[in-house]
Amino acid sequence: MPNSNINIIVEENVPFVRGLLDPYATVRYLAPADITPKAVETADGMIIRTRTRCDEGLLVRSQCKIVATATIGTDHINTDYCHRRGITVVNSPGCNAAAVAQYVFGALMQTVNRPLSSHTIGIVGVGHVGSIVERWARGLDMKVLLCDPPRQRAEGGNQWCDIDTLARECDIITFHTPLTRTGEDATFHMVDAAFLSKLRRAPILINTARGEIFDTEAVVAAKDAGQAGPLIVDCWENEPRIDRELLRRAAIATPHIAGYSREGKIRASQTVLDAITTFFMLPRVTIDAPLPPAPAVTVSMAGITGSFDPLPLSLALKGDPDSFERQRNTYPLRSEAPEGAES
Repeated sequence: MPNSNINIIVEENVPFVRGLLDPYATVRYLAPADITPKAVETADGMIIRTRTRCDEGLLVRSQCKIVATATIGTDHINTDYCHRRGITVVNSPGCNAAAVAQYVFGALMQTVNRPLSSHTIGIVGVGHVGSIVERWARGLDMKVLLCDPPRQRAEGGNQWCDIDTLARECDIITFHTPLTRTGEDATFHMVDAAFLSKLRRAPILINTARGEIFDTEAVVAAKDAGQAGPLIVDCWENEPRIDRELLRRAAIATPHIAGYSREGKIRASQTVLDAITTFFMLPRVTIDAPLPPAPAVTVSMAGITGSFDPLPLSLALKGDPDSFERQRNTYPLRSEAPEGAES
């Protein structure tokens, strides 16, 4: 019999977890729209994704003690409020990093008109995702410029560039930062009119981080003015009600699925399960799937194109943008890019 003294809410779209906690706790599987202040009043813990916003409005009357999110980011959680309330927050850093890198290169293969080795790529945010993008890009003989002010301050060294240098020198700029709205490294609308005015090579711009990193109106204007080159957009402001003008101008437009690999979902779901069972001192439960291997050290262009093609997804979203959320939730999880150096 489950422990009726422990109540867990699980966002129903978190994969691989259904049924695993049920022998040990009372578990409710709810759609994001049904995770309401009333629903969470008696919840001791929650497993969520980005569609559930955890803040004072949701949690003010809740007895919740832990929020575990099966995502890299935590911008959908008011972590300051949770800290003040003594609510533990656990995320899944790096879980889908290889899948996002796979998306970046898969999209580039459908966008560039000359060999990748002839391009200079700028990477903004060199964490879990950005580090893999860097490694794969160097393996493909691309010139790589790195921009990560927090790491630059912490580590020093001469490998870093400021973002203005990327604007001047790069053919491709890809963003892999968290969404932050305050502080010296705030990323909200970092791709704004001021930044876009500094672009010198009409670079490809890629957003697989958070929609709000792009100032949508400014990006649309820069594209129309010829300042920006092809746009690859997986993350959008105001999801799922995405901007139609940006959608029309994007070379590749997808419904926030860059990180949707089977391996990434297994890693994330096992992380949140471990967090919940450890916190409540329950028996460990494991997903009925092999633990994924480490991400590929190097990849080949053939390996990328053979493992992921974003064009059908882009055509589907452009054809029916109102179904953004359905397309996202029904996306068939893909396998990550295989190991293999470019020959």
